[in-house]
Amino acid sequence: MGLPLTPLAARLPSSVPFVGPEAQERAAGRPFRARLGANESAFGPSHHAIDAMARAAGEVWRYGDPEAFALRAAIAAHHGVAVERVAVGEGIDGLLQVVARLFVGEGTPVVSSAGAYPTFNYHVAGFGGRLVLVPYRDDREDLAALVEAAGRERAALVYVANPDNPMGTWHDAAAVEAAVAALPEATVLCLDEAYGEFAPEGTLPAATLEHPRLVRLRTFSKAYGMAGARIGYAITTREVARAFNKVRNHFGVNRIAQEGALASLGDAGHLARVRAEVEAAKARIAAVALGHGLAPLASATNFVTLDVGADGATARALVAALAARGVFVRMPFVPPQDRCIRVTAAPAEMLDVFEAELGPSLDHVRAARAAA
Repeated sequence: MGLPLTPLAARLPSSVPFVGPEAQERAAGRPFRARLGANESAFGPSHHAIDAMARAAGEVWRYGDPEAFALRAAIAAHHGVAVERVAVGEGIDGLLQVVARLFVGEGTPVVSSAGAYPTFNYHVAGFGGRLVLVPYRDDREDLAALVEAAGRERAALVYVANPDNPMGTWHDAAAVEAAVAALPEATVLCLDEAYGEFAPEGTLPAATLEHPRLVRLRTFSKAYGMAGARIGYAITTREVARAFNKVRNHFGVNRIAQEGALASLGDAGHLARVRAEVEAAKARIAAVALGHGLAPLASATNFVTLDVGADGATARALVAALAARGVFVRMPFVPPQDRCIRVTAAPAEMLDVFEAELGPSLDHVRAARAAA
């Protein structure tokens, strides 16, 4: 007899949205020399955060505050919003699961962009939703088409990442605010701002923008360098924030992560230094790419998307060739964006490896194409 899975669970694939670099290292039998694929911050967290987490480790026998009250209050003060509008969760991935659980049921129509962040799709499928995918336009998420699809499909939920992953492109605040205003009355916009700290001025609507069907997600994984701690937050309405309490994992954010995030918010100097390091690293990645005939896309994130100038098969071959030489990068999954690879900003020693191995990897791919 088989397991008594629900019909929904039985029909879902046993898979995860990404193959992690650790799995690739196990398969290769060696570690990567340059970890440039997951958009973590290799510049690391604030020293104040490290110290706070070290102190909290001695009290890890205690559960973390299930209300994350001190952290929520600090986030609220940081953004100038009421604490009742803030919810905390296990990174944006954990928050996406809560959003999907709140608004998605069997057969619920949900709109996203074809090739956008796949973990959102994973959670929608996990609750039985019906995904409606809209193509990118000029390597950006097509806000007008997403709003139109939401109306046509009577969607309960629309997902937009601004700045975007995997392309690094962005819309300005006015375009985002117009999309929010044009939403159908019964549609919630899940606005993923994971890379917001890297965005040019004028990209993000004011945090004080409050709309009854807007949920904005932020994280400590990127600019704050705490991807392994799994902590992020939502800014939304009081009503939606209260609704999070109906379904979230109340003890899911551990004490160490809460203390580290709290200390991170207070270290504006570290954040400024990381931003500067990221901009310098992106400039170097772009220069290296141009030197090998690849075209870098303008980026509002901590990575650079590089147009390989061919098709998805060529880009996949380049990702594999780099991996064989110890360089972990990723790429978009859906055409035509899959003509690109994506390289995370990182300290000089990792970019030295990338620069040394990109040319030989491209030579290998181009020779294989010529021989085919």
